[in-house]
Amino acid sequence: MTTGVRRLTPAAARKLIFGALTGAGTSKANADCFTDAILDTELSGMEGHGFYWLQHYCEHASSGKVNGKARPKLERLTSVAFRVDARNGFAHPAIAAGFARLVPAARKFGIAGLAIHNSYNAATLGYHTGRLAAEGLLAFGFTNVTPSMAPVGGRMPVIGTNPMSFAVPGARKGKVALLIDQSSSAVAWTAVKRAADEGLPIPLGWALDRRGRPTTDATAGLAGSMAPAGGYKGFGQGLIVEVMCAAVAGALRGPEMGSFTLDDGKPIGCGQFFIAIDPRLFGGTGFDRQVAALAKSITTQPGARLPNARREANRRRLAKDGLPIPEALYQRLASFTREPA
Repeated sequence: MTTGVRRLTPAAARKLIFGALTGAGTSKANADCFTDAILDTELSGMEGHGFYWLQHYCEHASSGKVNGKARPKLERLTSVAFRVDARNGFAHPAIAAGFARLVPAARKFGIAGLAIHNSYNAATLGYHTGRLAAEGLLAFGFTNVTPSMAPVGGRMPVIGTNPMSFAVPGARKGKVALLIDQSSSAVAWTAVKRAADEGLPIPLGWALDRRGRPTTDATAGLAGSMAPAGGYKGFGQGLIVEVMCAAVAGALRGPEMGSFTLDDGKPIGCGQFFIAIDPRLFGGTGFDRQVAALAKSITTQPGARLPNARREANRRRLAKDGLPIPEALYQRLASFTREPA
């Protein structure tokens, strides 16, 4: 059994990601933008959301569960409303195609919206809203996923961990002032799944068993329900996301989707929705001043930090120290490439 951890330079990591995706049957154009997102996730220090999920992406592309060569179809609904059919392909090419129209529309008219359906795992949602913020736009992002969270007082999961993201542009071009990216559950589903895979216990408050009781057993938590963040408030956030993605974007509801992990032959069919706003059109010169003042009120307090500050620090550190990847996972990903490991 292969053990240990190796470290990859960003360039080596990018080669591995791109090679695995294309080797699994993804077109080079689609793999290119997806590779950037996965690499950014790993550089942000979000272990469990990049390399870990890549193995499932490749499995699904190889089996045809996701169409790695799909060409998204964009529809212009109005001057400020766009809809993209991802055609059961990866979410990232569909989002990129939509952003090409969303960004100029928001700049011209002040606000614009983008709906995406027949889609796939959007991975780190903050990667996408961060791109909009770097373009000088205020951004909201929503994506729904397979059910893993029951309503408060219930036991049957009806919605997923359904993340929501909000990104604020910085005063300087290309900079992000604030970025919030959070699931509707107390922790990400992946954290519980990895604990179950490794036979480790989880803290109370992460998940509930099938009887709705708090549990430290990760396997029991996966069989039961993720605990919502803040009780009914977290479940409420998840409902907002479900409406925006399933009802507004026209995607599937969580219970209708294919599995995000199992190769069940059923397309996932989830959705994403993005709203882009030109904040300076509405807030004028006061926007940057108020954002700066708000940020200062946080950063001047010892021990406090801005949302996204840890990600930025991780990018600098990991770009220098290298990206850690378990050897077994590295070999698994390398097996999808056309070149030997």
